[in-house]
Amino acid sequence: MVLYVLLGPTAVGKTEIALRMAETLGCPILNCDSRQIYRGMEIGTAAPTQEQQKRVRHYFVGTHDIGSYYSAAQYEQDVLSLVRELQGTFQSLLLTGGSMMYLDAVCNGIDDIPSVDAEVRETLRQRLVSGDIDKMRNELRLLDPDYYHTADTRNPKRVVHALEVCYTSGRPYSSFLTKERKPRPFRIVKIGLKRERQELFDRIGRRVDAMMADGLLDEARRLYPFRGENALNTVGYKELFRCLDGEWELPFAVEKIKKNTRDYAKKQMTWFAHDDAIKWFHPSQTDDIMLTLNKE
Repeated sequence: MVLYVLLGPTAVGKTEIALRMAETLGCPILNCDSRQIYRGMEIGTAAPTQEQQKRVRHYFVGTHDIGSYYSAAQYEQDVLSLVRELQGTFQSLLLTGGSMMYLDAVCNGIDDIPSVDAEVRETLRQRLVSGDIDKMRNELRLLDPDYYHTADTRNPKRVVHALEVCYTSGRPYSSFLTKERKPRPFRIVKIGLKRERQELFDRIGRRVDAMMADGLLDEARRLYPFRGENALNTVGYKELFRCLDGEWELPFAVEKIKKNTRDYAKKQMTWFAHDDAIKWFHPSQTDDIMLTLNKE
C-alpha cells in the first residue's frame, strides 16, 4: 500500500488539491489537522465542509468533543489501526494536513511515552488555566533541564505535557525521547504545496477576512465558556477571546490573527524544509501533481 501525504503551510490551498487527488486515487482522506478533529471549531480551523465531505469520505474530522484529550501519540495509533482496516479495500490512501507533530508521528513514529495519570493531567490543566505557567516552566527546568533547554517553552502545551510525564513516571521526559524511526507497513510518498511568501501571506489575510464574514466571532462566543481547554489554545480563538474579554478592539484582534497565522505558516515551512523526501509543487501545478500519482 502507498500512503500519499499532502502537506504544506496553512492557507496554501491543500483542501481542493486533496479532493482532486483522492478522487483520482479513488480513496478516502485521512485528515491530519490537530484542531479539525474537534467538533464546533469548523470556521476557525477551516475544516472540510459538508459538501466537501460528501465528495470524498474524510476521517478524523469533528470526531472529538472540545474537552476531550487527544495527542500525536494517540493519532499515530488511530491512523495505523485505520490503515490496517482499509488496506484490503484500497491500494492507496491520502493523508493531508499541516500539523507537524501529527505528520511526523504517522511517517516516522513517536517515542513510547508512558500514559499520563488522569489526576496528574487534571491538576496541571487547572494550574495552566489559573495562570501558573511561569512556575510550571521553572519546575520543568528543575525536573528535566535537558528538555527545558531544547524545547519551545513558550508553548504551554509542550511544558504541560513534559511535566505530565515527569510526574507520572518519576523520570525526565527527555529520557523517553529516542527519536528512532519506526518501520511502517506501507510506502510513503510526500507531496508538498508551497507559494511565494507574499502570495501566501496575502491568502492568509483574505482567509481570515472570509472566516470573520462566515461567523468566526459568533463561533468564538459559543466556545468562550470552554476557553481553558487545550483545543482552544489556537490562533483565531485566542485573539477573539481577548476581544470578548474587552482587552482588545475587534479590528486589532483580527490583525493579530493574521499576524499570528503568518508566524505559524513560517514555522511550518521551516519544519518542512528539513525533509528532503518532500516533492514540492505550486498549487497551480495540479496536472504535474496528478502525473506524480500515476508514476508512483
